[in-house]
Amino acid sequence: MLFEQISKDIVQAMKAKDKVRLMALRNAKKYFLEALTAPGADAELSDEQALKILSKLVKQGRDTAALYTEQNRPDLAEEEMGQVVALEAYLPKALTTEELEAELRAIIAEVGATSAKEMGKVMGLASKKLAGRADGKAISAKVKELLA
Repeated sequence: MLFEQISKDIVQAMKAKDKVRLMALRNAKKYFLEALTAPGADAELSDEQALKILSKLVKQGRDTAALYTEQNRPDLAEEEMGQVVALEAYLPKALTTEELEAELRAIIAEVGATSAKEMGKVMGLASKKLAGRADGKAISAKVKELLA
């Protein structure tokens, strides 16, 4: 499981004195533990839940790095991107534009959607199937394009 893997990798990062990776992994583990102790949570954290958390952290890290760059703080932006890279190693390979379009065409066919009015059905299934492999905004934009 991803939760145990990150716990093991924290120890390795401590031994290697890799501060940036260690900070990123500890932060991820903190969010994992919060998800486990949330009201109504299961006794275990599924890999699907863990991937959602990691995807969210990667997106937040990228946004933060962009903000630091805008504010002319390349030192902080570089550290933030180092953490993003450390967490991305645990995410599945991102889909290319062509792969994303092919996946979405299959989902649209599966749902039987023919117009933009049925975008909600498509997005619900696409979000589940493509979690961690494609950004929500990219999925939404491509679904709009395909249903138009």
